[in-house]
Amino acid sequence: MADPLTNVTNLNKVTSYDLNGYKPKQESLIHCLNGIDNMGLEPEIDSKSKANVNRLTRSLSQISNTSRKSKTRFSDNGDDNPRSWWYAFCLKCRSKESTPASWEPQYWSYLCPHPFCPDYRSMARLFALIIIGVVSWCIFYTIVGEIAAPPSGILFQLLILILISKFGGWLVSLTSLPGLIGMLFTGLILQNLNVVDIDETFSPITKHLRRMALVLILIRAGLDLDPVAFKRVKWSVIKLGLGPWFIEAAIVCVMGYYLLNLPWLYSFALGSVIAAVSPAVTVVCILRLRTKGYGIGKGIPTLIIAIAGIDDAVSVAIFGIIESTMNSQASLTSIIIQAPVSIIGGIAFGIFWGMICHYAPERKDPYVSILRVSLLLVGCTVAVFGSEYIGYGGAGPLACVAGAFTALVVWTKQGWDVEENPASESFEILWMFFEPILFSITGAQIRLNELDGNVVLLGLGILVASSVIRIVGTVVLGIGCSLNLKEKVFCAVSLMAKATVQAALGPVLLGLVSDNSSDDKIYSEKVLMVCVLSIMLTAPTAAAFMTIAGPRLLTRTTEPFSSEKLRKSLRLSVRSLRNLTVDIDRELADDEEKKCLELPKDLIQGDHNKM
Repeated sequence: MADPLTNVTNLNKVTSYDLNGYKPKQESLIHCLNGIDNMGLEPEIDSKSKANVNRLTRSLSQISNTSRKSKTRFSDNGDDNPRSWWYAFCLKCRSKESTPASWEPQYWSYLCPHPFCPDYRSMARLFALIIIGVVSWCIFYTIVGEIAAPPSGILFQLLILILISKFGGWLVSLTSLPGLIGMLFTGLILQNLNVVDIDETFSPITKHLRRMALVLILIRAGLDLDPVAFKRVKWSVIKLGLGPWFIEAAIVCVMGYYLLNLPWLYSFALGSVIAAVSPAVTVVCILRLRTKGYGIGKGIPTLIIAIAGIDDAVSVAIFGIIESTMNSQASLTSIIIQAPVSIIGGIAFGIFWGMICHYAPERKDPYVSILRVSLLLVGCTVAVFGSEYIGYGGAGPLACVAGAFTALVVWTKQGWDVEENPASESFEILWMFFEPILFSITGAQIRLNELDGNVVLLGLGILVASSVIRIVGTVVLGIGCSLNLKEKVFCAVSLMAKATVQAALGPVLLGLVSDNSSDDKIYSEKVLMVCVLSIMLTAPTAAAFMTIAGPRLLTRTTEPFSSEKLRKSLRLSVRSLRNLTVDIDRELADDEEKKCLELPKDLIQGDHNKM
């Protein structure tokens, strides 16, 4: 007779989940093993197999007890009411933790009880970023000297601003709002409390930092597109992406000219920047909904991500053309020709560089991941910086998006998963460094004592009017896109979020002004003020709407989304449980696994007949 333990070992799934997909049933395997004894199979099991069964049962019982203890750690810290509002709030904040569970020291659960304190992964990541920042400052201090010296050195003030804004962004992220809101307000507060003084002397540094942040934004926008889903919704992307973009840009341009008294060039620049959708807000919120299964059936996550990427590319390209026009002494004919040349040249260069990433490095090279990331990064950086150098600033952003998307397509055909690939993860790590730099510096450039109240009120009026008109226009243009009214409203409100492009391009015109007393400085300050107001007004509004209204407006599929790689990485076998040292309750907290572990009925019946 075959050893029942061997048959159990051949199974892959260990736990089962209830109908909601969140509650692990860790006793299921123990019940299956006990069922062997109840069916009279014990006499046929030799002593060695019986010892293995008993040892496995004791291990699972110990793991189950440990897991139950970890769920009630709050009671060890004097909290006798686990259902208090404070506990519920902390549990909601911790619900955003990713799977699989992270390793943590044994004493962490006592020093930082669950769920009242951050998990060890978040704290360790923050601590690592702080160490990197401090050590980087030490290196710069040994090289450049007084520029990095405290307390007034440029690099030292930037370091303080970035570290504090990172912490401020983390605090705001606990409320389910994007952390960039906290980073923006942190920079604004530190500047106006005179903790830092970000003035014109920082322009040579901040100018290049904003460009690098823009490169990362556009690369991530290209890598976030799903080629298969994008092909299915491509016409909807064009209609819902470019149509509302032109509507909002035109409204902002006209209102900026008549209400803010901006010249037409500055009004065009303001309209092109404000019309951009922020991937930092929409992508994060829509991916959170996608992991729960909302909107997948009609490809709404891919639709929103694609629209955000296209809007960003168009905004940055047109803004680059306008910026080049402001600084150009060329004829009107050259300026007119510049637009189509920038568009065609940028897309062509992006496709060309994406194909380079297809053939080099070789797909089975042991260093293929780091080489591909480096190759894509340098190509897109050259596209942005080089296009501005030769006077075709609109070509670089289009090249970034086209190059990243082309590389993603060819890498997918070579075996990389769309959702889980080393390139996306690498650029996400780089964005962790540049996100606080971008938003904290943007906020620090606003001085409250120099603001004109009339400009602020008019700017808010322009933003509210343009956002409402864009929402209505998106709903109308959504006719024929196989979306119902609720889904159209969700997409329309989600696509009004502003943040990344506004923070990257808002201060650009101000950096071009050399005379502080000229009218150009006044116009540039108005553009920057409206951009900052757009972030403060639309980013939290859109994020809160997507989080709260998303489950009510979108249809949920039967199976929540998860990549195949992640799903496979969370499967454990019975044999692996013998040396298991991690917390099963968190390791197997994936929505997808819903079936209970059961011994095959034919196998059990066959062994019973042999009795």
